[in-house]
Amino acid sequence: MATINYLTQIEFGAGELNRIDELRAGIGAQRPLIVTDKGIAAAGLLDRLNAALSEPLPVFDGTPGNPTEEAAREAAAQFRAEGCDSIIAMGGGSPIDLAKAVGLLVTHEGALATYAAIEGGIARIKPIVPIIAIPTTSGTGSEVGRASLMTLEDGRKVGLISPHLIPRLALCDPELTYGLPAGLTAATGIDAISHCVETYLSPRENPVADAIALDGLQRAVTHIERAVSNPEDAEARSGMMMASLQGGLCFQKGLGAIHALSHPLGAYKDINPHHGTLNGILLAPVLRRNAAAAADKFAAMSARLGIAGGDAAGHFAALCARLNLPKTLGEIGFDGSQWQDVADAALKDHSAATNPVPLTHADYVALLEEAA
Repeated sequence: MATINYLTQIEFGAGELNRIDELRAGIGAQRPLIVTDKGIAAAGLLDRLNAALSEPLPVFDGTPGNPTEEAAREAAAQFRAEGCDSIIAMGGGSPIDLAKAVGLLVTHEGALATYAAIEGGIARIKPIVPIIAIPTTSGTGSEVGRASLMTLEDGRKVGLISPHLIPRLALCDPELTYGLPAGLTAATGIDAISHCVETYLSPRENPVADAIALDGLQRAVTHIERAVSNPEDAEARSGMMMASLQGGLCFQKGLGAIHALSHPLGAYKDINPHHGTLNGILLAPVLRRNAAAAADKFAAMSARLGIAGGDAAGHFAALCARLNLPKTLGEIGFDGSQWQDVADAALKDHSAATNPVPLTHADYVALLEEAA
């Protein structure tokens, strides 16, 4: 039997940020902690949020590029010290994922590892404080997702997964993405594409998610190059934000080998690779590996996107090249010495279970070598 759950309140449209007071009152968020990062503050987006608020609110802006348990504990301490009752998460996937972990820490006992999906933690997660998620990128879909990806104190990058982690409200204002640089627009957009592709190819039964994933994929492919070349193209920015949201709605169907590999690769702090960049590098190799196991879905996906000859892997590789994204893991700092450890972690990652075909340690090493 399929479990299908789409219950997040979503407010979508240009200018929606101006409704923040009305919307937070509607969910009882009287004193939220704003969780963001220094890049959001430097870009002036935090100022825009503050201007829309009727009162000053406490701010935690120490979210790292890949969120960590250490940062979550710092933010949780501030949450308690400031007498907060809720969270406003503003930024890309990192602040939103960190906010979910903070919400977990202030309502649950123990280390985050206790609640990791690979440690059987899903059932241990109970209701948390209300979160309002305000995405400023179009990639992760974390504003409607039930997962938080965190680097633990022991160095592992794991998923915290529960319907209780879904933000109470997603405030999606495409105007907040207009200033996003071309490189980040491309990398986050490819992240959204990889979510739609992998959820569609997941073998779990969920026709609702399949329909949303294909629609989101088509929107992203249609709009990503326009959003990169013209950052204030309102239609393209709106299309990308909707595609990102749609990818997030489909997460419950599971991802696949792209994410099983990009999660442990993203845990290398000395390299600190962008998640979307990793997914772009891995997209074509994984699609080539999975094509035979999901031939009907590859055909439907290719027909929907108008891919000549049905070569989805080649199509997305060419798209990444046009977007000037890195083509190999070597370009971003990996030297191959990490492959055995990454393959070990990929086998244990929660995304591995829903790849169209089960992969072995040797398969993961081969994929890494192909992407090297």
